[in-house]
Amino acid sequence: MLMQPGHLTLDQLHAVHLGGQALSLPPEAGAAIRASQQVVQRAADGDAPVYGVNTGFGKLANQRISKAQLDTLQLNLIRSHSVGVGEPLSPEVVRLMLALKAASLARGHSGVREVVVDTLLAVHNAGLVPFVPSRGSVGASGDLAPLAHMTLALMGEGSMLVDGRAVPADAVLARAGIAPLKLGPKEGLALINGTQTSTALALHALLAFEPVLEAALVIGALTVDAARGSDSPFDPRIHALRGQPGQIDVAQYYRALLLGSAIRDSHLDGDDRVQDPYSLRCQPQVVGACLDQLRHAVKVLVREANAVTDNPLVFAQDGAMLSGGNFHAEPVALAADGMALAIAEVGAIAERRIAMLIDSGVSRLPPFLTADAGLNSGFMIAHVTAAALASENKSLAHPASVDSLPTSANQEDHVSMATFAARRLQAMIDNTAHILGIEWLAAAQGIEFLRPMRSSVALEQAHALLREQIPAMDQDRYLAPDIAHATRLVRDGSLSRIFRTLPDLPQLWIAA
Repeated sequence: MLMQPGHLTLDQLHAVHLGGQALSLPPEAGAAIRASQQVVQRAADGDAPVYGVNTGFGKLANQRISKAQLDTLQLNLIRSHSVGVGEPLSPEVVRLMLALKAASLARGHSGVREVVVDTLLAVHNAGLVPFVPSRGSVGASGDLAPLAHMTLALMGEGSMLVDGRAVPADAVLARAGIAPLKLGPKEGLALINGTQTSTALALHALLAFEPVLEAALVIGALTVDAARGSDSPFDPRIHALRGQPGQIDVAQYYRALLLGSAIRDSHLDGDDRVQDPYSLRCQPQVVGACLDQLRHAVKVLVREANAVTDNPLVFAQDGAMLSGGNFHAEPVALAADGMALAIAEVGAIAERRIAMLIDSGVSRLPPFLTADAGLNSGFMIAHVTAAALASENKSLAHPASVDSLPTSANQEDHVSMATFAARRLQAMIDNTAHILGIEWLAAAQGIEFLRPMRSSVALEQAHALLREQIPAMDQDRYLAPDIAHATRLVRDGSLSRIFRTLPDLPQLWIAA
């Protein structure tokens, strides 16, 4: 795949995330890289102090480094900053880190040699995964610790992740025929300054949540029919008056999913209920607002994936090297916090729909969705699990970006916490997927009580998909394996395939 520095698309980032892509750069990228490196080399050869080239780092920026020690300066930087802890980042995230760092450096504003970019691409294309501990970055001055671990592996001093284990990087590089990277002036700093880890983590969450959100739409519509809810709240005239694009689109999704339902036709007349609970009626307003948040995150993250975020930055046109703060990951932190709220709310309204389904006074289905309540508890405690997960997401959704903690002897006195903001999203996605798995089981059980009436074509497909692998619950049984199985189907895109067959619908993500 040809990467055009500064012009990566969401589709390209998705392809990198999936793996199996051989990445390359256009020939003209080399000229820009060489031009900026010459500026750095002149600074290294000169006597004027230039941050990160012939000075210390952070609070030690006023310490001058002799010309004979410039390479050692960069080597020590990587070694000293490789202090991460915790489980390693997933291969999907590390692949994105390698690609994003290469694309950023290739824009020609970082002052590195071509061999640095070539090594990043060679490691990626060989399918190698540097061992990068997941914890230890505050998302300012770049994702220093995780990017240092990545760089240490490129140098043959760190570790690679092989079959889930940390293996010495030098041996892995040798087997792949890749020479360990030796750093020149500013190159260590360019490699570890930047937002590539937090951006990769947030992109990983965005891409992992897409099938879950599509599943939420299908399952939410199935619950509407199971509870014999009205489709009037999805009328386009209602949503046009508000003008919120996500809300308008979600209402359209629900109309398409419910189109042709005989269950809906059965209670158009004679139903004494005036309005449905909010968890049914307000799905466009709630999930639509979440969709708007996620679409905003797409735009922020695609921009950040194309950004140059190290420091100082090189402008070869006039030979300038300017110190700034593009490494501060506040845009990523705020986008990730918005994603957290959206993920939590998708799960929260799903939990409320489960509560509605098991409440016979509201759903008009048998209590706890079991024909012999009392002897059987049905979905009583499955709902408790959903409630526990929804509550956990509330705590995890606390904004990370407001929790700045100064570092580096107060030189770095405001930080973004973007890396944690993005990393915690995986746990939230897992919680929401489990809630949806439980709702799918409950909604399908509700549909069973309405037979022989049929739902729409799309929703019958969703019901059949579940029943192919999980039978209806005639009496209490060991339900945890069913929840796990349904959750896997939520996460793996099985329901996405049903959603995406619906004709003439707006795409879920609007590409930046």
